[in-house]
Amino acid sequence: MAGKRGESPARGEDAPDAATTDGGSAVPQPRAGGRAEARRAAQGKGGKGAPSAGGGRAAARNSRKPKKNVKKIVAWSAAGVLVLIAGAGGAIYFKLNANIKSFDADAIATDRPPEAQADADGNKPVNVLLIGSDSRGGSNSDLGGGEDGGARSDTTILLHVYADHKHAVGISIPRNAIVQIPSCKLPNGKWTKAGNDLFNAAFSVGGSDTGNPACTQNTIEKLTGIRVDHTIVVDFNGFSSMTKAVGGVDVCLPKAIYEGDINPNLHKKGELVLPQGKQTVDGQKALDYVRLRHGIGDGSDIGRMKRQQAFMSSLANKIKSEGLSPTNLLPLADAATKSLTVDPGLSSADKLLSFGLSLKNIDMHNLKFVTAPWRYRTQDANIDLVQPDVQKLWDTLKADHTIDGQNATGQQDGAPAAPSSPQPAAPSSAAPAGDASNESVKVAVYNGTITNGLAGKATEQLKAAKFSATTAGQAASTKYKTTTIEYSASQKANAEKVAALFPGASLEPSSSRGISVIVGQDFASANGAAPAPGSTPAAGAPGTPGSPAPLPTTVTNDARSADDDICANTTYGSGG
Repeated sequence: MAGKRGESPARGEDAPDAATTDGGSAVPQPRAGGRAEARRAAQGKGGKGAPSAGGGRAAARNSRKPKKNVKKIVAWSAAGVLVLIAGAGGAIYFKLNANIKSFDADAIATDRPPEAQADADGNKPVNVLLIGSDSRGGSNSDLGGGEDGGARSDTTILLHVYADHKHAVGISIPRNAIVQIPSCKLPNGKWTKAGNDLFNAAFSVGGSDTGNPACTQNTIEKLTGIRVDHTIVVDFNGFSSMTKAVGGVDVCLPKAIYEGDINPNLHKKGELVLPQGKQTVDGQKALDYVRLRHGIGDGSDIGRMKRQQAFMSSLANKIKSEGLSPTNLLPLADAATKSLTVDPGLSSADKLLSFGLSLKNIDMHNLKFVTAPWRYRTQDANIDLVQPDVQKLWDTLKADHTIDGQNATGQQDGAPAAPSSPQPAAPSSAAPAGDASNESVKVAVYNGTITNGLAGKATEQLKAAKFSATTAGQAASTKYKTTTIEYSASQKANAEKVAALFPGASLEPSSSRGISVIVGQDFASANGAAPAPGSTPAAGAPGTPGSPAPLPTTVTNDARSADDDICANTTYGSGG
């Protein structure tokens, strides 16, 4: 309904989006709407596939056939179930491999944020863009398509999997947030001009039935300053099939939902679609739940995103806790891969499998969902992202800190900014590395590079030689090219024994007491984790000193853990 909050009169549920070409002309966007069947049914005129006069339940259902802006909740449908492909044989692999579609790599912007640096063990955070496409093409029209062409992305989540691969957070981006959409490639090969628009207009650039996932990826990278490692798009039919394959998903509604809530153009209450309280949904019922906006709260997208987050949490819990029998494995994997459009980096079954397996150790309490900080605009009914709060959120992800402040890089948090002063150790006589006498020599180890995990690796090397070593964290500088051993005057002999474990290390006397090892780029190179020559850490990137500013309570208090009560926090505002 025009004028309702979260739904712009000019850009609401029934308004098309547009982008601009290089020549400045409007690029046609997919038509929103597709409710002719509903109108004919409501007016008693029947229509394509309409039942005979008298109608009844079937007529009511047919009248709400057009499913607009259905939210495809696919984060764990697409990613989590791929873990299960591990048990599939070679024949299944070839079948799944043939299902997968990828989008054009040439459409991804060349001016991108830097990649996150891996630690010495090769671990690094992964950012995955999850898009729900309401494409009207193919069999999708039977589930929510009506007569319209094109595709929209009314569900977009940036999933950040932390470097420890034990934590993850999904950030919901409001579809009607006003953002800068950068230049994007059209199907005809031309590129659009950059400009401000609704966020979900990016996916519609070009007006194709497959949408424009590369444009949405480019927009997210422009918005956040975070490099998107992978993009996954799932459509209506895939979402429906996957929810059936897992045997349904448990959800909860604060009030009963009727046909008139699903399709306001029906202009009557209609029959019951989803009862109040807890229930299990799949297929069309699952689509009805995740697309639902009217009839609960203030009817805005904010409440709908909360229900989507609850749905994904419930789905993740089911996959994690119950698993699937071999008889369910093939249809689920087949449904998942048939429904995916992915970036070129995930364009094969083995790549998808590797990504899926990387998620298996995430605990449900450590899987969080939040909405990017937002506020309603005063000039229209759309949304602005709130600064500096949203920037703090992006900085938190770049630093690989969880929303409650934990460091998930694998390094110790709270380390001093400069080498500390360990208690002095009694000098020992010269002894080969590994002597028991080394146990009395205390060594503090710091990382002087942007490569995660090096301080821990050096600490283990010292402990193996019987030194009493402690990982102290990040050094004040990340530009150490050579490993440096700092020592007090009384510790020179011990420092020389320590230096023997780090070929090429420099020895430097210090006014601080004890011994400190600051590993440099030479140690990173020796351990196969060297970044590109001359590279510098991105602001807030994992491995850089300092911590991001604390997130506002408007973000942290509203976060959902995947193990939260499914009936909690599923709506927004009052009314309806």
